Amino acid sequence: MQTELRKHPARPNAGLLIGTALALGLVFILVVALFFILSSFTPAVLGQCVAVVNIDMPLSVEGSAPSLFGGVGYPGSEELASTIESLDKRADVGAVVFVVNSGGGSVVATREIYQSVKGLGKPKVSYFREVAASGAYYVASGTDYIVSDPDAVTGSIGVISTFANMAGLFEKVGINVTAIKSGPYKDMGSSSRNMSDEEFAIMQGIVDEVYGEFRGVVLENRGKRLNMNLFANASDGRILSGRQAFKAGLVDELGGKKDAIRKAADLANITYGDVSEIRICPIQTSTADTGLFGMSGFIRQLQAASGSPSLSFK
Repeated sequence: MQTELRKHPARPNAGLLIGTALALGLVFILVVALFFILSSFTPAVLGQCVAVVNIDMPLSVEGSAPSLFGGVGYPGSEELASTIESLDKRADVGAVVFVVNSGGGSVVATREIYQSVKGLGKPKVSYFREVAASGAYYVASGTDYIVSDPDAVTGSIGVISTFANMAGLFEKVGINVTAIKSGPYKDMGSSSRNMSDEEFAIMQGIVDEVYGEFRGVVLENRGKRLNMNLFANASDGRILSGRQAFKAGLVDELGGKKDAIRKAADLANITYGDVSEIRICPIQTSTADTGLFGMSGFIRQLQAASGSPSLSFK
């Protein structure tokens, strides 16, 4: 009787598996190290670039979520400020151009973005494309140089806080609102009644205080470049064309985006023959598409729905 010998499949050698894993790990480490080494040599090999940051959104703390079907949203002020601040850590960025196309926004958001721009330790230039008004001008004043399209809308230096009075409408449709409050001013700004003279004076005092801050920032940043007579007229909240802003000293040059890039390269001592030779580093400022089920977008929408009084540079 013959004994049948069965061949068992060879088991993987434990040492071989460990060796393979170590080899793959080493390759991964080498790839990562090579990436960082090449990144550090990029400025030397390719030269420094001019980073281009688009500020083409309303300035708000909460930002805006992408649309339900995957459209692009825009960041809140803290996120945008963080993006701007990160440019100081990039060795390949020699200067920054802010392409501004915004009508402003909330006071707090404006200040947060402004502080990140002002604190940037690299040459920075603003370019006013179509609209750079109110809070958007506040932010741009923190840059070293401002180029404006001649027909851009700018200025609108001022503060506004708006309250809707719907008492007449409520009366017509039979809506009666009763407020039980801890103090006489707790429901100040309520849409169900007229604002008293005392309440108006309180809000006017806050608006005047914030306006004084805005005007002071412009005076500090623009300094001797301002035509004080024209600036006095321009600081009453009116809008200006790029040409009018240039005459008032609110902008330094009339031109286009290429002029702003050229100026930024000059300030950073970037060598070039023609503007087209200047290397550009686009900086992403729009939020990622999260579509219908984006939780961060949902939270932003809830925050934006708050009916509390607010101040705006608009």
